[in-house]
Amino acid sequence: MSEPFLAEIRIFAANFAPRGWAFCDGQILPINQNQSLYSLLGTTYGGDGRTSFALPDMRGRAPIHAGTGNGLTPRTLGEKSGEETHTLTAAEIPNHTHFATATSSQAQTDTPANAAWADDGVNGFAATADGAMHPSSVSSFGNGQAHQNMQPFQVVNYIIALQGLFPSRD
Repeated sequence: MSEPFLAEIRIFAANFAPRGWAFCDGQILPINQNQSLYSLLGTTYGGDGRTSFALPDMRGRAPIHAGTGNGLTPRTLGEKSGEETHTLTAAEIPNHTHFATATSSQAQTDTPANAAWADDGVNGFAATADGAMHPSSVSSFGNGQAHQNMQPFQVVNYIIALQGLFPSRD
């Protein structure tokens, strides 16, 4: 394997970071001991920029390229976004109706399938409807719980080169 570029990130399947590499887990490093790496990363991923800087934190994150793709929103280096779970709001649910039917006829059955609410009676439902209920009579449903919002995944480690060739800009 060739010598890596300083700050190069690789996927690594073992449970340790090899010598000269560190996990991309957001750890804070001292600038005075890592000046070359700091010159490439700066405070993009954290740190105070006087005595410390941070490595990228890839835990629980999928990488995407910085910039703007056709029809996509711009993304800047170091930006974090997304959520592991999401609770839908009313604004996110497509427009739809809940249709219910009723009749003033006498009830003929006690089974609601393929039937309509009927006039008071022992059974409660009629075979056919002669009108629809007002939309406000159908109550809302749901309890606002979050649902998972994750693509399928396989857990591996991201590591970053702490030592290596300093990359040229050309």
